[in-house]
Amino acid sequence: MARSTTGKSRFKIQRSLGIELPGLGKAGALERRPYGPGQHGNKRKKISDFAVRQKEKQKLRYHYGLREGQLVNYVKKAKKDKSRAWMDSLLITLESRLSNVIFRLNWAPSMLAANQMVSHGHVVVNGKKINVPGYTIKKGDVITLTDRGYASLNFTQAQATPRLPSVPACYSVDAKTAKVVDLPLPSDIPFEYAGQLVTEFYWKVKP
Repeated sequence: MARSTTGKSRFKIQRSLGIELPGLGKAGALERRPYGPGQHGNKRKKISDFAVRQKEKQKLRYHYGLREGQLVNYVKKAKKDKSRAWMDSLLITLESRLSNVIFRLNWAPSMLAANQMVSHGHVVVNGKKINVPGYTIKKGDVITLTDRGYASLNFTQAQATPRLPSVPACYSVDAKTAKVVDLPLPSDIPFEYAGQLVTEFYWKVKP
């Protein structure tokens, strides 16, 4: 299972990217400063074009809790889809990951918690337990949790203090059952990002 961080704290990740990423869960108030983190952060430093683009793709990587190799594989898959712009295809795929769906339904307080719920067999899709966080949901899928899932601390915590204010319109939620009524949209991404910069960062990646 991919970790949502690589040794750095959730706060430091968000501090370095200059943005709150909902998938990392609550990490304290993010104080915005006109300089970067660290003891030398207040020194003016020119940021390269590469660093600017890398920063944007890191937002996706950390929010969804992916390793770099996983994200690259998603990019390759998206570039094979000729039905729409590959960046849109990438975002729809990331939003369609089962762990993300559990998080967006406010059934888990963070993406890591959602990954754990799926991996531990607490998530049921169309009557069948699914333990793969990267499982892709489809239109018409019905998603529930096991009794242990509904009784888990992750679920009760997320229900008591939702990380996000609302559930995307592509999901219909009735009591403890959710149905996928449509595919997620790129506009459903719950944080600001510059898709063009991500496109430019991965322009050399072949399908």
